[in-house]
Amino acid sequence: MNILVLLVLVILALVFLGPLVGLTLGVAITLGVYMLAGMFAGRIMRGRGYGPLADILLGLVGGIVGSLLFGLIGIQTSGILGGLIVGTIGAVVVVYVARMLGKSQFAR
Repeated sequence: MNILVLLVLVILALVFLGPLVGLTLGVAITLGVYMLAGMFAGRIMRGRGYGPLADILLGLVGGIVGSLLFGLIGIQTSGILGGLIVGTIGAVVVVYVARMLGKSQFAR
């Protein structure tokens, strides 16, 4: 009887907690991809990264900007590699535009 109750509890836990674990894993992968994108943009624009938090933030903003830019020209990407490319290009554009607007020391 105890094994049956344990089995039911495990099944219920998987049903209710499975999506939460999947969501958490998805967010962690997304943050990792955007951190890499920010780091790559830092290497391109500065020669080294900006630190973990700044790389994540730059990658997140770059991912949004890159998605908008790629959407405007009609290019759709998917997957980790696509997110990495879009985030890196978007982050480079963000740093470049910020520097052009007079913040010459931005992200140096």
